[in-house]
Amino acid sequence: MSILDKLKKKQILLCDGAWGTFLQAKGLKPGECPELWNVTHREEVIKIAESYVDAGSDIIETNSFGANRFKLSNYGLAERAYELNKAAAEISRQAAGKERHVAGCVGPTGKILIMGDVNEEQLYEAFKEQSAALEEGGADIIIIETMTAIDEAVIATKAARENTSCIVISTMTFDGDAATGFNTMMGVSPSEMIIALKEAGAHVIGSNCGNGIENMIGIVKEIRSTDSNIPVIIQANAGVPELIDGKTVFRESPEMMASFVPALIEAGVNIIGGCCGTTPAHIKEIRRILR
Repeated sequence: MSILDKLKKKQILLCDGAWGTFLQAKGLKPGECPELWNVTHREEVIKIAESYVDAGSDIIETNSFGANRFKLSNYGLAERAYELNKAAAEISRQAAGKERHVAGCVGPTGKILIMGDVNEEQLYEAFKEQSAALEEGGADIIIIETMTAIDEAVIATKAARENTSCIVISTMTFDGDAATGFNTMMGVSPSEMIIALKEAGAHVIGSNCGNGIENMIGIVKEIRSTDSNIPVIIQANAGVPELIDGKTVFRESPEMMASFVPALIEAGVNIIGGCCGTTPAHIKEIRRILR
């Protein structure tokens, strides 16, 4: 069954948690390419995926957030984009088995269309390459994450829809709160996101990262005020990141994060997961609440 079939049966699905902070905990050094670990530290990457399987995740992501050729060019690895994405999906598929879904992770390129850094065709081709490689490696979902510019999010969504048979999830990152309003760094509201990404072909739409799970409730409510039917995914950070003694710290405990899950479900969420700072312990506690 695809995730859409499961969601039609009113199931609340559980995604996994953070990958970047997990890799750092396993020894990824500043300036290292996280996605290169798919071939140089394969067993360590598999262990991350397996830890989320053990925590109860229905959907396992891939170590491919920055594996587009633009970001990989910073490491001299642009020509290995297909290889590294395919390896990322193969790793997560090995851990997930046949019973769980694999979501090939696609992040922003770091290029801005309105600044003339890149053109639409170049962006499209980069996202096409990444999405196709993730599907070949075993992904049945493409999840486009942490977008702030609506034009880039739309191009990524179209590239995934038009060049794979995968379910496409598209999420953006919002700042603000219910009192001041939610907007991405580029000024996009949740309502504007829904209209544009639904037209682009996204099967599931939502938000990831941001400033903690409590504010995600307001984002879901705004999404639902615009569209009552589209499946919604939320993947929150474990609170607002704080720099303490040179280390980034996320203060929300598994119990604290999980305490907001009932309110998210009441607001209309369909898939819940974690982003920066979340661990298998956070996902396990959310699974306990869902049960």
